[in-house]
Amino acid sequence: MAKTYEQIQQQIGKLQSKAKALHAVEAKGVIVRIKEAIQHYGLTAEQLGFDGAKSSTSSSIISPAATASAPKQLPVPSAKPTPKAATKTTVQGKPQFSDGSGNSWGGRGPRPAWLREALQAGRDINEFRIGKRAKAKKVPVPLGAAIAAATASPASTPAAPTRAAATPAATAKRAKVSYGDDAGHSWSGMGPKPGWLKAAIESGKALADFVK
Repeated sequence: MAKTYEQIQQQIGKLQSKAKALHAVEAKGVIVRIKEAIQHYGLTAEQLGFDGAKSSTSSSIISPAATASAPKQLPVPSAKPTPKAATKTTVQGKPQFSDGSGNSWGGRGPRPAWLREALQAGRDINEFRIGKRAKAKKVPVPLGAAIAAATASPASTPAAPTRAAATPAATAKRAKVSYGDDAGHSWSGMGPKPGWLKAAIESGKALADFVK
């Protein structure tokens, strides 16, 4: 059965009376402890934040309500410096190729324009390799003579002549090997490889496929 407004008000009055009695009992104990603390530490009204001349004897006691309502001063944490965001740094590899004019390449990824242009002009990539440039500058053996010597059978290969016995006529004979493709390109076998031959070799073909 629902209670009426009057019944609820009566219950509220009884609860308030109980609360007031409990408050008085608890406040009495708190007042006793505060007085003991004041006497023990010798605290004055000024130290507690009260003016002794203007306040009455009752006002010199801190009320429980004032104690409960007084906000606590919490220490403000010091702002910590935010760590700097880690920046990604790209560590470039050590240059492996250089043209001696300030252009360099690490050997990975697409070839730079200066290297592509040099290779198209007939230069060899090993000429730009750092640390091996001295080897690349040595006078190369004609490729025609090297292929002829590699393809020749042991029976038909004469004994290697000494330097004193080597003649210009024999050297010219070995250098007659030439190279060409079906598109009309040709190469005598002397000097750097032309662009069409380098492109064909890079695509997977062998140098011997172009011997004429």
